[in-house]
Amino acid sequence: MENIVERLQEWVTFYGLKILVAIAIFFIGRWVAGAVRGIVKKLLAKKKVDGTIISFIASITYIALITFVIIASMAQLGIQTTSFIAVIGAAGLAIGLALQGSLANFSSGFLLIVFRPFKEGDYIEGGGTSGIVEDIQIFTTTLVTPDNKKVIIPNAKLTGDNIINYSAKGTRRVELVVGVSYSDDLDKVRKVLQGIVENDERVLKDPPSMIAVKELADSSVNFIVRVWVKTENYWDVFFETTETVKKRFDKEGISIPFPQSDVHIHEQKTQ
Repeated sequence: MENIVERLQEWVTFYGLKILVAIAIFFIGRWVAGAVRGIVKKLLAKKKVDGTIISFIASITYIALITFVIIASMAQLGIQTTSFIAVIGAAGLAIGLALQGSLANFSSGFLLIVFRPFKEGDYIEGGGTSGIVEDIQIFTTTLVTPDNKKVIIPNAKLTGDNIINYSAKGTRRVELVVGVSYSDDLDKVRKVLQGIVENDERVLKDPPSMIAVKELADSSVNFIVRVWVKTENYWDVFFETTETVKKRFDKEGISIPFPQSDVHIHEQKTQ
């Protein structure tokens, strides 16, 4: 009986300390996991990350830390945790393979929300289409095309290719190429174009406009007209300036040539 009591005391002394340490590891680890979750939320909130993303990442971080804490507590008790780690790894790999496409879209959506290459209301080109960004979700981005079609693009397709954001800057450059006849007075053409540009209040003074001869083409002398406007005025200035150039050229007697071909017919007489 005395031997049993002594062994019991030894067991309690040995394992009791391990149990207390394991309990301490669990509760302290859980507190640390909660603190880390709070820090992650604050950091993401400062970066103005979407609330859904913040909640998801904070939860994943907390679960990962709690898992580590539980494994550490079990190891302290002398339980072999190698098999548990192997099972968790295998399960994670299986889930990753099954959700490969969805996870790619999710990670791409996370990058879009964090780095903000575009925002709602921007006009962009990406994923094989272009339009105004209507909504940015964690898996997809919705665009509305100029002809009012709704296009839903997987985020992985957007981040996997070039993204052109036409609304990122406050100004854009309008570029027109105008051809005139070789017989026209180039100084007069330049003066007319300069007058058109200066009379349009939407054209910005800075950066300055540029009007120059671009090339001596086969059928015309081509002028290039480059002006800077506010982004929202781009298409109005482009179309209206094109029309104004044609009307002013007609009024000033400046011709806009079109490609012509001379056809020579040789007649061969037979005797």
